[in-house]
Amino acid sequence: MSQLPEFETERLFLRGVKLSDAESYEKNFAHYEVIQHLSHHVPWPYPQGAVKSFLETMVLPELGTERWLWVIFLKENRNEVIGCVDLWRKGVPENRGFWLAQDHWGKGYMTEAVNPVLEYAFNDLGFEKLVFANALGNARSRRIKEKTGATFLETQPARFVNPDYTEHELWELTKKNWMEFKSR
Repeated sequence: MSQLPEFETERLFLRGVKLSDAESYEKNFAHYEVIQHLSHHVPWPYPQGAVKSFLETMVLPELGTERWLWVIFLKENRNEVIGCVDLWRKGVPENRGFWLAQDHWGKGYMTEAVNPVLEYAFNDLGFEKLVFANALGNARSRRIKEKTGATFLETQPARFVNPDYTEHELWELTKKNWMEFKSR
């Protein structure tokens, strides 16, 4: 496991996840409003202690090599995880996921958080393209992709925690398009 770079934005602080973040992470993650937009692989009801297990088995063994997960904090409170940006090399089909505590929706935090991660993915990790996905109907997630220069590819069948979501949108962002988007 290698150390991930830390990012500071106007309002946020991002750093690599640690096992000691599990309790704070779970406190803001384990809510149906947040989890409903995620893959059906995420259990609901969310079991107590499942974040710790997820970090130990799925994230930390690959952290810094095939997977990069940054936890998000408000600059003024670096003790409470309010979300995360998760990046992985092998697309399934997507290469990035994220979540944000419901109390912080609609403030532009996630767009602010993904920008340095995109920069790192393209400039330091050597990604030439990234694929993103969101549940068809998750307008907030869709908007983040639009605001970071991604191109809509197609809609495909998919399963989510919320069974009302039956399709996902796939998006692509190439390094070339990211560089052009940033320069505007």
